[in-house]
Amino acid sequence: MTTLNASVARAVHWHRPLMALSAAMAVLALACSAGLLLDHRTVIGAPVWLKPFKFSLSLMVYCLTLAWMITLVGRGRRLADRAGTVIAISAAGEMLLIVGQAARGRASHFNTTTPLDDVIRLTMGATIMFLWAGTLILGVLLFRTAVADRANRWAVRLGVVLSLVGMSLGALMVLPNAAQRRALESGVDTVIGAHSVGVADGGPGMPLTGWSATGGDLRIPHFVGLHALQALPLLALLLAVLAQRLPRLTEQRRARLVLLAAALFTGVLAVVTWQALRGEPLVHPGAVTLTAAGLLAAAGVGGTAAALR
Repeated sequence: MTTLNASVARAVHWHRPLMALSAAMAVLALACSAGLLLDHRTVIGAPVWLKPFKFSLSLMVYCLTLAWMITLVGRGRRLADRAGTVIAISAAGEMLLIVGQAARGRASHFNTTTPLDDVIRLTMGATIMFLWAGTLILGVLLFRTAVADRANRWAVRLGVVLSLVGMSLGALMVLPNAAQRRALESGVDTVIGAHSVGVADGGPGMPLTGWSATGGDLRIPHFVGLHALQALPLLALLLAVLAQRLPRLTEQRRARLVLLAAALFTGVLAVVTWQALRGEPLVHPGAVTLTAAGLLAAAGVGGTAAALR
């Protein structure tokens, strides 16, 4: 318990703007949970407070992870601190807009139906660009930082790279589809962009996530890539704990396993992106998708055996 309290005390003093925002997102997630129970309004077929709830949880762990990663930076620490502050301000701005639109009962993303909605959409796009740029700067600094343990070193570096790729895939959602282009050409203000592929947004969705159960959904690769930032460091931590009981799990072998996991994660990201773009729902994969998944699983088994050899 003493060790846990000391760890929490140290964590509180990580990058303070990011830690403060992470704590605020935890409180916001609770508030949105109450909204889901008490407010029965919907936006494009989904509960109005579902998007703020999911975004608050995602940003809570995102900011917490980046705050920890900044403590690893040696050379360029001042720049890392500034990048973290930019990320915190950008993320806070985006969440304010998402919550404000939810309170109004309006769609926050892709919405151009009124001048105010369009300004909010464009402002959110700007905040995301600043957030992406701040994460990129931190990633470059982490590649220049000599983290002592090789498994942790590659987990942190490749986690940031895959997270940036996942964020970039979000750009696929802001492109207008054929029907939207026709409406814009005819002078009708409409929604620009969509989550779903092959079906309209707002149809039957998976529990909690709301991802489309009848067509492709571009939020899936966005989510998968974004959270490599947590998955790979957590794997490195788990391997380090196991190594205390399994001397055969040397630093070199743990580093190989992390590199293998990053490669497999990249493969999974490619498959779910390909699946979404083909308009195929995650819960109903076709033969081609199942074949690709099987090949990835076989590569994982073979790669693990080779890494431990």
